[in-house]
Amino acid sequence: MGHRERLLAGARVCLYERGYTRTTARDIVAASDTNLASIGYHFGSKEALLTAALVQAFEEWGVEIDRVLRDGTQPDLMDRLESMWTGLVESFGSHRPLWVAGIEAFALAEHLPVLREQLAESYSRARPALAAFVIQNGGENVSEETRKAVGSFLLALMTGLTVQRLLDPEAAPSGRELAAALRLIIGAVAGSTDD
Repeated sequence: MGHRERLLAGARVCLYERGYTRTTARDIVAASDTNLASIGYHFGSKEALLTAALVQAFEEWGVEIDRVLRDGTQPDLMDRLESMWTGLVESFGSHRPLWVAGIEAFALAEHLPVLREQLAESYSRARPALAAFVIQNGGENVSEETRKAVGSFLLALMTGLTVQRLLDPEAAPSGRELAAALRLIIGAVAGSTDD
């Protein structure tokens, strides 16, 4: 493993142990058994390295969520959504430090354009996969604008669920509770359009 890969691995360890904001360049060097100059040489800055490590970690977590999405073969959409949300909730157990670092990074993105750009790119890649989970069988009559909105809606729910799980895991909804709430909302909307 070269310096670049060791730096990424060390930065990921630091993200999980110390978080995004509390990790120093010296922490990364110690965790990766490299040197300070290699951070600048390979990444340009500590922030760029931490961002690359965070995006890499989120992408690996995304592979896990993709598996959950692929396993969601139930014909009923609400059953598939419940399965997705349940898988997401279960993943918090092993990925909580990643989400803590992610929330820190979201707040810093306002002041670090490269971080914002990379996080936005990750979201751009996630939207189509989430939309495809809902819009199955090609969805030939569904516009790109609607697909993007569906993916964005599901991302918003996932992010909100994440924050609730981080702040108050006991009170945060389960996958089953989210699906029940969405069924109620859809029923209320359908009832209000019948008037």
